[in-house]
Amino acid sequence: MFLLGCAASRDVIATEQWFADYAAEVQQQAEKYNIPGYAMVFYQQGKSPVIYVYGKTHRGGEPITEDTVFRLASVSKTFTSVLMAKLVRQQQLHWNTPVTELSDTLGENGTLNPDLALGHILGQSSGFMPNAYDNLIEANYPLKRVLSQLAGLQPLCAPGECYTYQNALFGAIEEYFVSRNTSYHRQLQEQILTPLGMQTASAGKGGLLASESWARPHIAIARNRWQEGPVESNYYRFAPAAGVNASINDMTRWLQAMLLEFPTVVPEDVVEAVTTPRVRTSREVYRRGWREDLKDAHYGLGWRVYDYAGEVLNYHGGWVKGYRADVSFSPKHKAGYVMLMNAESNLINTTTADFWKAYFNQARHESLGK
Repeated sequence: MFLLGCAASRDVIATEQWFADYAAEVQQQAEKYNIPGYAMVFYQQGKSPVIYVYGKTHRGGEPITEDTVFRLASVSKTFTSVLMAKLVRQQQLHWNTPVTELSDTLGENGTLNPDLALGHILGQSSGFMPNAYDNLIEANYPLKRVLSQLAGLQPLCAPGECYTYQNALFGAIEEYFVSRNTSYHRQLQEQILTPLGMQTASAGKGGLLASESWARPHIAIARNRWQEGPVESNYYRFAPAAGVNASINDMTRWLQAMLLEFPTVVPEDVVEAVTTPRVRTSREVYRRGWREDLKDAHYGLGWRVYDYAGEVLNYHGGWVKGYRADVSFSPKHKAGYVMLMNAESNLINTTTADFWKAYFNQARHESLGK
């Protein structure tokens, strides 16, 4: 099944033939690898979004639509960074607010570096070994116990000096909201999802399961063979890191927000704060499918910042059991792309890079033709 989203008109299809060609190639690859389903959108500011959906929510299930909800996995970090940037803007927090003030658990044993701050969590520069205690998250350890273990870990470098990707440390943000008699879920809903009109988006496992249409997770059991699996709770316990759910329609709104179309909800200075490069991510330039054109890579706050073929590209990917997701946008060209998938397929490793290669080639072609 291969459908063009209802938001796209025939005129848009005609003027964006290169994207139709790209989408046809993605579909061909999805069929080759027996991908259960996906949804993707290309949004160019000033034009209607072009949405493609493919496949079903699960075997014997309903077709995926523009409102089918997927897990975003680590793409959730882009939402968390914007939420926290808004709180900084409202002077409820500062980027240098010590982590020990956010989380009682992390402050209990007194060994944590006092310079470790909120900005280091979102900027992935805490200094702890990469993906510290993700194994405990995946073993369903409670949040407080994971944070207690993290508090005693010897760092690799001082805060802010090196890139060290984390999930567990985002539990400090969860604890911060609880200590103020609220929750990450509630603050995200009130400050971002509802004001942006993201009607099917949510945070937490309950939000996903309550969705009218949601894509089930699929795990590889053999080459090009997938099996539906359960929705696991582990990373949902660390929702600021990987607990947001959304449809492709919702993600179109998210792209529009990042392209400054809703400045009362997501102001320009917030977008600038989260997409300003902070720490170099040297190994990123060797990514399969990207390395030919990826010249430099940094991490901002919840966003990766790439020099891709001489263009600034803001990007983040996500992966939890049974799902993959990619979000990206070009601030200069006012364009964005999202792909959501209900399978752990490596197909997504190259689709975003291929999209931007085609997009920038088309943009250069049009520029030369003027």
